[in-house]
Amino acid sequence: MDYYKLLGVGKTASPEEIKKAYRKLALKHHPDRNKGNKEAEEQFKKISEAYAVLSDKEKRQQYDTVGAAGFQQRYSQEDIFRNADLGDILREFGINFGGGRASFRGAGSGGGFEDMFHQPGTGGRASHGFQDFRQQQQVKGNDLSLELPITLHEVLTGVEKTISLGRGSATEKVSVKIPPGIETGKKLRISGKGSPSPMGGPSGDLYLLIKVEPHQLFTREGSHLTMDLQIPYSSAVLGAEVAVPTLEGKQLKVKVPHSCQPQAKLRLRKHGLPDSQGGARGDLLVKILVAVPKILAKEQQEILEKLKELGL
Repeated sequence: MDYYKLLGVGKTASPEEIKKAYRKLALKHHPDRNKGNKEAEEQFKKISEAYAVLSDKEKRQQYDTVGAAGFQQRYSQEDIFRNADLGDILREFGINFGGGRASFRGAGSGGGFEDMFHQPGTGGRASHGFQDFRQQQQVKGNDLSLELPITLHEVLTGVEKTISLGRGSATEKVSVKIPPGIETGKKLRISGKGSPSPMGGPSGDLYLLIKVEPHQLFTREGSHLTMDLQIPYSSAVLGAEVAVPTLEGKQLKVKVPHSCQPQAKLRLRKHGLPDSQGGARGDLLVKILVAVPKILAKEQQEILEKLKELGL
């Protein structure tokens, strides 16, 4: 089935041109204007299907890529009409979808558009028509949950991630923006990217569970960062200027005061992480550790022996 040919448009037709062509043909082949004309009824079904596909960007792209035969193999009738909004056009013919039922007014009552979808032996129920389809659409697909690992540096800057979701034999790529300052355990909701509805309704939602991976140097404490810095004994006693790395990759020169005690913390303001609530950036806390050498040179040992005699 050539959808472009059915609507009488070219493959480069704009969405507005496609909608205009469908409106014109729907008006011509509408069953209430062609009572008892099975050919018009069948043509109305076909052009509605063509419009449902070509008016949807993703479905149209798939149709253009795999062709009519390949598209029919991948998409069922439920898939084709899923999320299709024919209402704005069909309302022009006195058809209104509301509350999960299709109500028909004026010329549509009895023997026309409504009967087009009735099946023998169903007691008048539109088992394959728009009424049943709209009722089925109310059933939402299942939600999906995925764990999304991010680095501490991505927490600092924020990041846009691309996630690949399996859709049968196809793969859908979804982009999601991770805000700065986000914490492990937080969930991001992406509407409509969960499992498809089994009844042609709206898809479920996708929930991304954030997991911040450990960093080899820095530890997170809320919006603050902590790190250990080893300095020689002499620097702890006499004081010194040391280089402190930051999460951005910079090296800051920091003064260690004389007589600095082991486990003391130096605070570098606003070198931590952004606050997830939009507050001020946290601090970097540098914990001082006094390095004890495992091997001493002869001269070093002699000096330490003298210091020991002096009670140091």
